[in-house]
Amino acid sequence: MEWSTPVSIVARQGAVTHHHRMMLFGSCFAEYIGARLREYHFPVDVNPFGIQYNPFSIAASVDRLMTGRPFSGEELFRDGNLWHSFSHHSSFSHTDKTLCLQQINDRLLPAAALLAEADYLILTWGTSWVYTLADDGRVVANCHKLPASRFERRQLSVDEMYDTWCPLLRRLFDLNPRLRVWFTVSPVRHLKDGAHGNQLSKAALLLFTDRLCRTFPDRCDYFPAYEIVLDELRDYRFYDTDMAHPSSQAVDYVWERFSEAYFDENTRAVNREWVRLLQALRHRPLTPDRETYRKFVVQNILKLENFRKKYAFFDVTEELTAARQLLATLETDEI
Repeated sequence: MEWSTPVSIVARQGAVTHHHRMMLFGSCFAEYIGARLREYHFPVDVNPFGIQYNPFSIAASVDRLMTGRPFSGEELFRDGNLWHSFSHHSSFSHTDKTLCLQQINDRLLPAAALLAEADYLILTWGTSWVYTLADDGRVVANCHKLPASRFERRQLSVDEMYDTWCPLLRRLFDLNPRLRVWFTVSPVRHLKDGAHGNQLSKAALLLFTDRLCRTFPDRCDYFPAYEIVLDELRDYRFYDTDMAHPSSQAVDYVWERFSEAYFDENTRAVNREWVRLLQALRHRPLTPDRETYRKFVVQNILKLENFRKKYAFFDVTEELTAARQLLATLETDEI
């Protein structure tokens, strides 16, 4: 007996290995999947402009990376004692204008270089609603808690989104002929629009995405994260306490489906071996048996060194450094 509605995925096993470079843009769901890819040491850059939700803001960000043009101080604005950018998430905001601009461009320049050579671009749409500045009609990626009177809110049409992204993708494929683009629609529910409004917004995103995939069938694919959470995990226990964001269990499940569809057995085997080692590295003793714990850390360092020899492409420098620092602390009796 089936206790859920299985969502079929066009499997492309072996499409992604640890040798492929990836860039992710989009909502907090892109952050979830990007965090898993980073955890398993795939070469990946996630949201170089911070979390973004609508296709227009993401398009503007991708276009900016394609030009490689750094941001200038004139593109920042001040509210209270903070400097902001309407193109960026508030995580880039700063009390110092120079430092705000510096951290923006420190993320932009390497991301621009990666986009030109990436193998996969994964775009996660969150909503088809946008906020535009009332004085010039410009779509903003973040309102930065400014007064509502500064903005107008409207929903993008399927045609508007397609007419923006179709020529952008053509330029992108000219810039990077090897690039493949995977789309997802975030399963995060935007409940402020109401249940029906949220569904209308997601429906527009799905129609727009399907149209792009049919226009570029050899370059674009759709991964059904939205359908997996809504149909296979049709239960509130798979949502966080806000009843809008997927729970960690749901993210785990979507990651498993993604892995099954796009990783070959060799890549999955490396991931399984790595996660066991990662669990050991995260272990902390429950008892004050220092010598036993010191030996445990030594064993972890040996395992990391063996892992690095076995998989030369897998960079464990950060974990090795942390383990050696922990060992030094144990041996100097400072823990």
